[in-house]
Amino acid sequence: MKFHYKFQNLLGTVYRRGDILFTGDGNCVISPVGNKITVYNLKQNKSNTLSFESYYNYTAIDVSPNGSTLLAVNEKGEAQMISLLTCTVIHKYKFKQQVNAVKFSPDGKYFAACCDDIVFIMTAPCIFTGEFRSFVMKRVFKKARDEVTCLDWSPCSKLLAVGSKDTTTKIYTIDYLDNLSMYSLSGHTDKIVGVFFEKKSLDLITVSRNGQVCLWEANIDMDDLVVSDVQISHRKKRKMVKDEESEDEVDEKAVIEKDKEYESDNEPDATEKEIKTEDVQRLLYKKLGRHYIGDEIRKAHHKVKLTAAQYHRDTKMLVTGFSTGIFFLHEMPDVNLIHTLSISEHRISSIAISSPGDWIAFGCPNIGQLLVWEWQSEQYVMKQQGHSLDMTCLAYSLDGLYIVTGGYDGKVKVWNTSNGFCFVTFSEHKSTVTSITFSANKKFFVSASLDGTVRCYDLTRYRNFRTLTSPSLVQFSCVALDSSSELCAAGGQDVFEIFLWSIKFGKLLDVLGGHEAPVSCVTFSPTLASSRLVSASWDKTIRIWNAIESSADCETIQLTSDGLQVAFRPDGEEIAVSTLDGNITLFNPTTGDQTGSIEGRNDLGSGRAETDLITPDKMLKTKAFTTICYSADGSCILGGGNSKHVCLYSAKESILIKKFVITQNRSLDAVNDFINRRLMTEFGNMALVEERGDLEGGDVNVRLPGVKEGDMADRRVKPEVI
Repeated sequence: MKFHYKFQNLLGTVYRRGDILFTGDGNCVISPVGNKITVYNLKQNKSNTLSFESYYNYTAIDVSPNGSTLLAVNEKGEAQMISLLTCTVIHKYKFKQQVNAVKFSPDGKYFAACCDDIVFIMTAPCIFTGEFRSFVMKRVFKKARDEVTCLDWSPCSKLLAVGSKDTTTKIYTIDYLDNLSMYSLSGHTDKIVGVFFEKKSLDLITVSRNGQVCLWEANIDMDDLVVSDVQISHRKKRKMVKDEESEDEVDEKAVIEKDKEYESDNEPDATEKEIKTEDVQRLLYKKLGRHYIGDEIRKAHHKVKLTAAQYHRDTKMLVTGFSTGIFFLHEMPDVNLIHTLSISEHRISSIAISSPGDWIAFGCPNIGQLLVWEWQSEQYVMKQQGHSLDMTCLAYSLDGLYIVTGGYDGKVKVWNTSNGFCFVTFSEHKSTVTSITFSANKKFFVSASLDGTVRCYDLTRYRNFRTLTSPSLVQFSCVALDSSSELCAAGGQDVFEIFLWSIKFGKLLDVLGGHEAPVSCVTFSPTLASSRLVSASWDKTIRIWNAIESSADCETIQLTSDGLQVAFRPDGEEIAVSTLDGNITLFNPTTGDQTGSIEGRNDLGSGRAETDLITPDKMLKTKAFTTICYSADGSCILGGGNSKHVCLYSAKESILIKKFVITQNRSLDAVNDFINRRLMTEFGNMALVEERGDLEGGDVNVRLPGVKEGDMADRRVKPEVI
């Protein structure tokens, strides 16, 4: 079909929150990006975002040992079993509470998930037998006194070590073993951040938030656990045979013969016979030592916390990350410092080590940063970072190779659409970037900002080659280039004028005045024969200027509401104007006559935020198209606004052709059409109650009143769809 568009890739963000991990071959990094999952191929330098999505942001993920299955859990406890071969969701399960960590067993038969103070052990699908057992409960443990934070499997897949906020580490068993029911390790003075088993051993390493690292030695080997397991399975099989023959006459001779046959198959030498007849030695742990990591950092900054830890069994490497963006690399068990590096000034929330042990991945959620570092050569394999604050504008290059984005953080990023990576970042702007446009010759692009500058960037040398300013400080809200890429126009937000520069000489040519409110949009005619400039303003008018003439005469067209966006048809014979009342009006720029009108307010939908006190019908009156554009042939108009929908209209017939849903992420606000009735109590809407939560590092999230853009408080965690 002509308009059968499908999701292809996700650009602009590389990481937000949750676990990051390497694939089995160590060539790819899997990162949760909101309610989607992105796979970064480090060998081929490509990124691919999987097409499926969850209703909430992903927080915990893990890959099966054979690399074919991905288990992903969102912040509401909804788990998805995903096939990495077909990139489809196989099965879903609801834990009904937030899951802090998930982990597959080394043999791939089970996976463990910890929710609050409960640990679930479930069977995993097995591709060798062809049997799919989805989320079948094996065992449930509820022994922790506080929230469980981390877990790890023993190499034999018989034991599970679980760390929690009650400063203890507990050892659980998958089967009912004689020499162990449950074991608890104490000695830390803060919550456990990581627990790790040694290779081919039951020895443990535990790491707490205050930097303590404890080494634990087990008194028995993994083989002793296997022998005990043989005893238990022998007892189960004998009971099963007797239960099967209990209904009929019990043949005692057959039972004895089967027992003897089973015992003969599992008695290789006299040593195991003695173990079976005598009591099996109980599992005990001995603390070998306690070490402190990051004492020098905590002396300078007492609020510094150890926020992430990861251990590589083959190379015996321990990597720890802190709330200040510093990480340490230690060699175990002597805890020798190999390297330390500061990758940012923000918290490191997740660490992953590739299977060969040469690459280390770090995730920083506050700034959306994802790094892959090679510790032997001390070089970055991948260094990607999205906008630390929300994006405000973007522009597509005419050849479709690049996308340029601007945000509230003042940065301009250029993304490659073929591989999905950001390859250059410009940080010359000192305030919010409001508008970006590409030149017709594809050699440069222009950005406008509230800092009072319009900057031109070269796509060949990747530099800011021209800075355009006004005689007095003006906050620019929009920018446009003419078809010859020689003239640049920018509209003011606080000064209601349009400034016209020459790109070649960088001089201000003219100042066009006449608007009585902020200028919301300016655009040039796309044809070379015309130098027509159209501007829209909040004063309910659009003005058509001749940019070549120095005269300030213009043609004024009255609108029904405030003008938000103006777009030229590719042939330059028609313009479309979106207004605040949700309509799109079509005009002939030569005569100024209206040629059509589209009423699109009802098509945008009325998503309701949790803190809204008005009904969806009233909210619908505030919807409008904030950005519109024509298709390449000029037959269709694409519009989007403060809604999760993007609407496609026929320009000639003024009817809706198709409506696209951009996201189903309910972690964003104003996605649902109705608010959660559980929040409506006798005391009012509980979503309006201020919540404060402790962050890593001792800071406190305080919601700033009335601030939505650039807010460093809770609203950045749940932004509104705009």
